[in-house]
Amino acid sequence: MNTSELITAQHFTREAIIYIRQSTPHQALSNQESLELQYALKQRAIDLGWKADNIVVIDNDLGLTGASAEKREGYKEILAKVTLSKVGIILSYDVTRLSRNCSDWYPLLDICGYKQCLIADRDGVYDPGTINGRLLLGLKGQLAEMELSTIRARLNAGLVNKATRGDLALSLPVGFVRNIDDSVSKDPNLEVQQHIKLVFDTFLEKRTAAQVVRYFNNNQLTIPRYDNFKEVHWKKPTFDAIISMLKNPAYAGAFAYGRSCTTRHKLSSANETTKRLPMKEWKVLIKDKYPAYIDWETFTKIQIILKDNHADYRRCRTRGIARPGAALLHGIIYCGKCGHKMIVQYKGGNHYKCSYQHQRDLSPSCQFLPADIIDNEVVPKFFAALSQIELDAYTKAINSQLQSEQEINKAHLQQLERLRYQVRLAERQFNQVDPDNRLVAAELERRWEQALNELKQAEITFERQYPSKPTPQLSEELKIIFLDVGKKLPEIWHKSVLSRQQRKSFIRCLIDKVIAHRISRDCLQIRIVWHGRETTTFHVPIPVSSFRALTTATEMEQSIIKLSKEGKTDIEIAKYLETQGYRSPSQSKNIVLENTVKNIRLKNNIMRKKEQSHPIKVPGYLTISQIAKILEVSRQWLCDRIRRGKIKIQKDYSKTRGKYLFEDTPETVRTLMDFKNGKLNNPNFL
Repeated sequence: MNTSELITAQHFTREAIIYIRQSTPHQALSNQESLELQYALKQRAIDLGWKADNIVVIDNDLGLTGASAEKREGYKEILAKVTLSKVGIILSYDVTRLSRNCSDWYPLLDICGYKQCLIADRDGVYDPGTINGRLLLGLKGQLAEMELSTIRARLNAGLVNKATRGDLALSLPVGFVRNIDDSVSKDPNLEVQQHIKLVFDTFLEKRTAAQVVRYFNNNQLTIPRYDNFKEVHWKKPTFDAIISMLKNPAYAGAFAYGRSCTTRHKLSSANETTKRLPMKEWKVLIKDKYPAYIDWETFTKIQIILKDNHADYRRCRTRGIARPGAALLHGIIYCGKCGHKMIVQYKGGNHYKCSYQHQRDLSPSCQFLPADIIDNEVVPKFFAALSQIELDAYTKAINSQLQSEQEINKAHLQQLERLRYQVRLAERQFNQVDPDNRLVAAELERRWEQALNELKQAEITFERQYPSKPTPQLSEELKIIFLDVGKKLPEIWHKSVLSRQQRKSFIRCLIDKVIAHRISRDCLQIRIVWHGRETTTFHVPIPVSSFRALTTATEMEQSIIKLSKEGKTDIEIAKYLETQGYRSPSQSKNIVLENTVKNIRLKNNIMRKKEQSHPIKVPGYLTISQIAKILEVSRQWLCDRIRRGKIKIQKDYSKTRGKYLFEDTPETVRTLMDFKNGKLNNPNFL
């Protein structure tokens, strides 16, 4: 029976939609009374005058929140049907079932008002096309959104308050167990404890997570991991698994809450992005709450190393790990002009390049500096600082190697003990089963055989990889060097003993960063910042492309002219200029080439012999240089065409010592000019 004056005959010609939704899957299973009340709306639609075959129930969105319409297919189906004028009324137990987000609610009201579709809940029937109906529905939608926010805020406040005391029962990582009284203790399995400790010890030695994974895989070691039911399983280590262990403060005994935040790209979007927060932004951090595998100082050190290993040149200034490239200062060299980190370019020689400005707005790069020259000047400064340190690297390396082998051996023995226990357990289970129950007995027998095979394979691997190993020995020469590596490291620096990664690691032990700035075309200013913030500044000359690019070009030229007029030879002048600190443009050291002196002398028309440097002139003929000047091309252009046979001519040995000579006639010049302009092919002067 129609009980509302808003319902007209036109509405009865359309469908009545019953929209049913519960916010979570748990509510859909447990709140059955609420679900029955929503399904009972079908009877109300009949009471309003709709026929039973014209009533559609949409319950596709059970278990989905109303905070967003993005993943609710049932809600989208309603919008589509209303837009097509197929719906006369939408019934829901209350408006919160339809939407708890005003950005989704008001578009529905607009479409319903335009298409003359009514909306009804347990309180009454509303027409979104009228001002009163839109006002009431709008208020209900805003209250629904406010109610959701209030509920969430109240629940979050309770969680934060409990977390502030450290009483919130967070999910524990592998290696911890929660007791009946809610206290936390280490896993009683000693193998689990040993492998977790080995992960942290190996990282402190190798200093990269990837090296930890490689180390465990090379030694065929596994790590404990939880499955979905919090059962411990032993799996091969992965990079993500190692990183999650290294970054978890629980292993340092700390209770941490709010280590990440969740954001949405759009207000009405259900797609959420979880972002890890830096430690200073964590909401709650309580130290010494759990039994620790490492102390807090070690955990902080690990986080610094992990951050430093992340080589993101555009957004952070971390060094990154030492890589096998030839440039020794990779990751620690900065631009002295703009202050940003420089990258390495190996194409066309080793160079340090500052590309920050180019990446930001495509402007030219700040600096492009030769890497080898800078490295060769920084390394001696590093040796000078290292020579003051007395360091017995041999004894420490041997002790570290022995300790590492003992830990690996212990881990393998614990793994064998676990496999032996699994064999004994499988055997007991098999012996306790009724032999007549062949279905169960066959499965238990298979498990027993599988456990025996795994144990046998592990024993064979252990015997093959770990026979009685002698203590690693070095030659007496290397042993003497490593006994005092601080003073004798230069002796093995350029030998194959040290890899490029090891050399870079040595340099990073003392040097924090290097700042390079080209103060002139032929000179760099290098500043070394040592750990401890002490600095060393010096200048490095670099090669340039021309003599005029030298800062001292004018003074050097005047000295050459003066000494040449005094009758000094080119070699004598070069050696004298070296003592005065001058250099040739192609040299980075104080080296003056004889050819440099000669070129400057000849440029100033100071000749040693009459015939010296006079261009060849043959009466009636033109040389390649003279023809090139007339044609306004380079000498190489003509030589290339002659070499490839496009200009046919032979060397003249009668008038010159094997030079190409062209007849000095207008016809020759015109022929070659036509050839240059492409009007003539293969001119012949034979």
